[in-house]
Amino acid sequence: MRRLPIYFLVDVSESMVGTPIEQVQDGMATIINELRTDPYALETAYVSVIAFAGKAKLLSPLQELYKFYPPKFPIGGGTSLGAALDFLMDEMDGSLQKTTTEMKGDWKPIVFVFTDGNPTDNIENAFVRWNNKYRRHCNLIIVSIGDNVNTQLLGRISDNVLRLTETDAKSFKGFFKWVTDSIKTSSVSVNDLADDDAKLAPFDGINLEKVDTSKSCFVDENFAVLQGKCQTTKKPYLIKYAKRLENSVVVPQQFVRFYKLVGAYPIDEEAYKELSVNDGKQQRINTTEMIGQPTCPCCGNQFGLVICECGNVFCVGEDAHSKCPWCGMEGELSSVGLGGVDLNRARG
Repeated sequence: MRRLPIYFLVDVSESMVGTPIEQVQDGMATIINELRTDPYALETAYVSVIAFAGKAKLLSPLQELYKFYPPKFPIGGGTSLGAALDFLMDEMDGSLQKTTTEMKGDWKPIVFVFTDGNPTDNIENAFVRWNNKYRRHCNLIIVSIGDNVNTQLLGRISDNVLRLTETDAKSFKGFFKWVTDSIKTSSVSVNDLADDDAKLAPFDGINLEKVDTSKSCFVDENFAVLQGKCQTTKKPYLIKYAKRLENSVVVPQQFVRFYKLVGAYPIDEEAYKELSVNDGKQQRINTTEMIGQPTCPCCGNQFGLVICECGNVFCVGEDAHSKCPWCGMEGELSSVGLGGVDLNRARG
């Protein structure tokens, strides 16, 4: 029996922390549960999941639906799309069955890429490799989660660049149903019509649109993510702020940019290190640009964004005397001056 390989290449960078990654986690489980009820998909579809942040990692090798269980998605630092694409191509080289004189190989693979940010690595070599050797033999569907993606750039490697325009729970639910329906339709197509081009379901009733990648796309950073460490448990966490624009009260018809607190989230330290890249490059953000003080997601301390003299972020509770879990410095909590403090910002 010829296989229909389905690859999910999922962005697990810092800006996905919180609700987005939880929605993807739930959505993957929904996709698999629904596909298992479809006889065509159950017969032909094989599924693999690759996560990428600063680095890429195989979470689930290509396997039959009845053996597949959705993995738990980690969080990492950076959005290395070039590295992820190279990882995908290497994985396909090792797992896909090619046509020989004795047997027909796999149907044309379908690759779904979910991302909410722009590449933080050099993508040129990977793009050239993809376009020269893989593009004609794969169905690549790239989905931009929100507006913070350079869709024109993604149009260089795919004719199917889509945008999920809303990221609420209802929109995510509709989107993952669309993914499921598209896989089901493609499974029927390869079985009945021997046609291995992906058959995408209609967008009716969901907040999904196809992007015209020929148009210029100017992208700004929509998130500011900081890494903190719990003073009580010594465990790391991420603090996520989302960009907001408001009319200036000083200069009419001009906008003021700031970042508003979304939440703070504990992370798996080993998984974060494994999927993050540290090239010595740091972006900075001033505390005056951020609104909102989180509580610590690890121990519940009231202040989750306190800055040590070493420049790192940690949490503080009711005890005025504190000890930085990063450098070990001890002291009393004091207020920041009017100019604020510049902090290292995660790559997102």
